[in-house]
Amino acid sequence: MESVRIDKWLWAARFFKTRSLASDACDIGRIEANGHRAKASRDIKAGDTLRITNEAGIFTVEVLLPAEVRGPATVAQTYYHETDESRFERARVAEERKTMLAMGGVAEGRPTKQDRRQLTKLRGRIHRF
Repeated sequence: MESVRIDKWLWAARFFKTRSLASDACDIGRIEANGHRAKASRDIKAGDTLRITNEAGIFTVEVLLPAEVRGPATVAQTYYHETDESRFERARVAEERKTMLAMGGVAEGRPTKQDRRQLTKLRGRIHRF
């Protein structure tokens, strides 16, 4: 197999829980392939660079194996290689979140309707993830 649809690969590599979520991410521009916005039907091959934005953060990965079969997480991790810059940036953002929580930057209890709207606007979310 030389190439595979990007939405199938994102699902198989376990970046998204369902293929429809991967397809939606492509539609709203959260997936870039080789510096260009990717459609769900775009074919990717080994050596392509992807920039993936999901609820876990922003990943910059190089495709090692184009696969369309979803398997265990240990196998899925062999499909790609995450860049060192991407790892460091995600760790930095996680540390900032922990610091903000420790300093009381987040209100206690459930957010109000206004708070939820502001969070949604801040995150730029328009779909289910």
